[in-house]
Amino acid sequence: MAYRNLNDFIEELKKQDELIIVSEYVNTHLEISEITDRISKAPENRNKALLFTNNGTDYPLLINALGSQKRICTALNCNKLDDLKQRIETIFTQTTSPKNTLKEKLSLLPLLAELKSWMPKHKNGRGECQEVIEKDVDLNKIPILQCWKHDAGKFITFPMVITEHPETHCRNMGMYRMQVIDKQTTGMHWHKNKTGEHHYEAYKRLGQKMPVSVALGGDPANIFSATAPLPENIDEQMLTGFLRKKSVDLVKCITNDLEVPADADFVLEGYVDPQEEKFLEGPFGDHTGFYSLPDYYPKFHITCITHRKNAVYPATIVGIPPMEDAWIGKASERIFLAPIKMLFCPELIDYIMPFEGVSHNLVIAKIKKTCDGDVQKTINALWGAGQMANNKTLVVVDESCDITNFESVVSAIEKNFKPDEDCIIMNGGLDVLDHSGPKIGFGSKMAIDATRKDTNYSGKIKFVPNKTSSHQNQILTASQIFENDTNISCIILYDANIDANDTKSIIWNILNNYNPSKDCSVIEQNGRTCLIIDGGTKIENEQLRDWPSPVTADEETIRKINEKWEKLSLGDFLPSPSLRYRKLLDKDSAWRYQDNDNFCTLAK
Repeated sequence: MAYRNLNDFIEELKKQDELIIVSEYVNTHLEISEITDRISKAPENRNKALLFTNNGTDYPLLINALGSQKRICTALNCNKLDDLKQRIETIFTQTTSPKNTLKEKLSLLPLLAELKSWMPKHKNGRGECQEVIEKDVDLNKIPILQCWKHDAGKFITFPMVITEHPETHCRNMGMYRMQVIDKQTTGMHWHKNKTGEHHYEAYKRLGQKMPVSVALGGDPANIFSATAPLPENIDEQMLTGFLRKKSVDLVKCITNDLEVPADADFVLEGYVDPQEEKFLEGPFGDHTGFYSLPDYYPKFHITCITHRKNAVYPATIVGIPPMEDAWIGKASERIFLAPIKMLFCPELIDYIMPFEGVSHNLVIAKIKKTCDGDVQKTINALWGAGQMANNKTLVVVDESCDITNFESVVSAIEKNFKPDEDCIIMNGGLDVLDHSGPKIGFGSKMAIDATRKDTNYSGKIKFVPNKTSSHQNQILTASQIFENDTNISCIILYDANIDANDTKSIIWNILNNYNPSKDCSVIEQNGRTCLIIDGGTKIENEQLRDWPSPVTADEETIRKINEKWEKLSLGDFLPSPSLRYRKLLDKDSAWRYQDNDNFCTLAK
C-alpha cells in the first residue's frame, strides 16, 4: 500500500505491535540515541520502532521505524524483500525478451502502463506538507538529535535532499546528513562521488546559487529511495512509485522552484552558495561504527520551513551495527541483485552484505562457476558496478555454499582457499568513510576465491587476539603460530580488548581496521602457505590519517538511561551495548592519537 503520510505508517506499526510510544520526557541530546541503540540491538521480539512524544518540542520523533525485517517490508509494501527482487527480474525479462508476433508485442502494453504509473506527478496548488508555512526559520523548534557525545552538534539524519542539475534539469533525491550550524543554517554533507555534489559543482561552474529543498517524513518508501544506490540521472521517486505501486505527488516549493513530495511532514527550502567558504563539519558517529572526522562541506541556508499540521519528525542513528541502517542496506542488497546480475554479471547467483561489513566492507558472492575465469570475471564486474566499486573485501563461493550461513562460508574458505593463488589484492575506490587507507576514498581491496578447484588446499582459519601495537610484532607472532601448525591457511589478528566469543564484533572491527596492501601478507613453511591479516588498531607513527574512535555512549548518558528505564515503558531492562565497546577506547575523543583534542589532520 502507499502510505498517505508518516502518521499513516505509524498507525500500521501500531496494528502490528511494532511501535512503542514513549511519553516520559527524554532529551534529544544523547538520551534518545542511547535508548534507540539498546532497542535496535535487542532480540527480535524487543526490537520495535520508537515514538518519543515528550522531547521538549511540539513534534513527536519517530526512530527505528525501518529497523527490522518486518518493518522494512511493511514500509516497502512486500511480504519479504526477495519479492521485490522477483518483481524486478520479471520486468527485466518481459521487456528484454524477443517479441516476434503482434500479440507478443501487445502483451507489453499493460507493463508499459504500469511503468508510466510509477512516474512522479506534479500536483497543482499546495500539498499537505505546506499546511503551515514558517518564514521565520528556527530549527530549534524541531527535535533534532545530537546522537553521540563527540558529534560536533545536532544532525538531521533522515533528510531527503532534493536538487536539480542546472543544465540537464535531472532531479536527484539523496540522503546526506546535515549538521545544524544555527537556527537557519546547516551543513550539507555530500561526498564527491554523490550526485548532489555533482550538481553543486555544476552550479559552481556557472557561478550561480544552487536551490536545495529537504523533505522529512512522508511515505517511508520515499525515505528508503533517497538512500538507494541508483545510477545518476534516474529519479529516486520513480523507485518509490515502483515500491508503493503508486506515483509520488509533487508540489512546487514556496521560495524556490524545486518540487517536493506533497506528503512530506516537513520541508526545508533554501539554497547553497558554491562561492561561499565551506564549513568545517563533524566529527560524527557514523554507520561504520567509528567517528567520521571533520572535513569541509557547503552551508545550506534555509529560507522557509513548511510542514503538516500534525507533523512527525523522522530520525535515525548510526553506529556499531546492527542498527536501522543495516536493514535499509539489506533492502538495497535484495532489490539491486537483479540489475547487477542481469546487466553486469550473469554468473552471479546471489550475494549478501553482512551487517558486520557495514554495507561496503564485506560482500559474499555466490556464482555459477563453469570455468576458472568466472571468478576473476565476477570480481572485476562487481568492483566496477556503481557503489559496489567501493567494496573492500569480496569473498567468492560457488553453488555448494549457503552464503546466509557463516559457518558454511568459513568452511568454503577452509576447504578451497590457497593463500598464494586465491588471494587478489589491488588498489581501487573505497567508501570515503573507510579510515584504514592512506587517502580518503581510495586504497586497497582484497578478493578471496573460495570456489572449488580440481585440487583442494584445505586449511584452518584461526582468529588470534593481538596484544601488541607493533605491526611487525604482530606478523612475527602470527608466523610463529604458523610454524607450530602448518595446517592453518589464514591467521586473523584482532584487538584483544574484544570478547573472544563475540565473533560478529571481531569481524566488524577487523574489516574496518585492515588495509589489505599493508596489513595482509602470505608466508610459506614446508611447502604450505598462510595468509596473515592484521585487523588490529593502528597506532604507528607512520599512520597518515587520524585513527577514529569507535562510537559509544558516554558513561553519564548510560547512567541516566539506566536510572529512568522503568519510567519509559520499554519492558525489562536492557543494558547498554556500548559497555561491550568502551574497552576499545584509548581516550575520550572522536579520534585517538592526537595530543591536542582540538586538532584533527584532514587527509587531502
